Amino acid sequence: MNDPIPFIDLSAQRARIRDKIDARLAKVIDEGAYVQGPEIFELERQLSAFGGMDDTIVCGSGTDALALPLMAWGIKPGDAVFVPSFTFAATAEVVAWLGATPIFVDVLGDTFNLDPENLQQAIDEVVRAGRLTPRVVIAVDLFGQAADYPAIRAICDAHGLKLISDAAQGFGATLSGKMASAWADVVSTSFYPAKPLACYGDGGALQTNDVELAAIIRSLRIHGYGTDKYDNVRIGMNGRMDTIQAAILLEKLAIFPEEIEARMAIAARYEAALADLVTPQRLLDGAVSTWAQYTVKLPAARRDAFMAAMKSRGVPTVIYYGKPLHRQTAYKHFPTAGNGLPVSDRLSGEVVSLPMHAYLDAATQDRVIAAARESLAEAAEAA
Repeated sequence: MNDPIPFIDLSAQRARIRDKIDARLAKVIDEGAYVQGPEIFELERQLSAFGGMDDTIVCGSGTDALALPLMAWGIKPGDAVFVPSFTFAATAEVVAWLGATPIFVDVLGDTFNLDPENLQQAIDEVVRAGRLTPRVVIAVDLFGQAADYPAIRAICDAHGLKLISDAAQGFGATLSGKMASAWADVVSTSFYPAKPLACYGDGGALQTNDVELAAIIRSLRIHGYGTDKYDNVRIGMNGRMDTIQAAILLEKLAIFPEEIEARMAIAARYEAALADLVTPQRLLDGAVSTWAQYTVKLPAARRDAFMAAMKSRGVPTVIYYGKPLHRQTAYKHFPTAGNGLPVSDRLSGEVVSLPMHAYLDAATQDRVIAAARESLAEAAEAA
């Protein structure tokens, strides 16, 4: 049977909690508090309890959640912010918005996350050049796995840098039982519909233990308000989350821990069945990933043939990311660490992601695995 299966199946989860979401939405509509309604503050409290940080500020998108702390810290032209190149554009985009300079850092070839040694090299190079002031590191929890925060935090502390966890894909991931909140100054996440914890549109949140920072961010999120909304005390943005999205997220958060367990089980089954033919993303010791994507490496010469063979069997595949940021038109003029970023360049030609979501039943998993093994054999023969 070659009927296509979805890459991410949003309908299965929706069917499971539809009655509860419908009730939540009806309450919001009946009460009419569409902006800054009580569900916003309830969600912030529950996210703080889940993520282990004192203050959560929900906002309009994951991009807002990255921009707001940079704005609050006064990041400006002449400042350097260190970001991985092998990730989505938003991580660097927010730096450029503020006129600061993103410094692209390489990633590790096995975990796909920020390489601490290359980060140290990048910082040393900026300090020696003397043209920019190192200010912030943004580490990305790529494909759901937390970055090596103990190592990255130590580097940040040695240089007096702030650390943001870009947990857009990895909110809820842990290292030895601890979330990124144990190391980061700010944890930022996205609730875009395809994320492991998602709403039905755009949405985001950021978390911090810094009371003063949280107060500034809350002001910036709503046009820079002061004690009077008509006396704005700083230049801000309209970064609020709609109450309807908060209502949806409250019901999704309730089942999120169970869904993380399901994703881990599916990933383990994929690895057991496919690791003799492809190289899966390696998890750090003691890591729990949210597996936003299940991504493997295979020889670049075989990737196109593999994807075509999978498509013929009704199994979709996606490339994240086919071009690292330092190669993209809008970002290629920004500095890179060392003599280029060879791992990011290599991974962009090797990686491919298989269907992954918490509601992949055993039969569908079997179909993905069988299709992958057959397609890998076809690709090898064609090479």
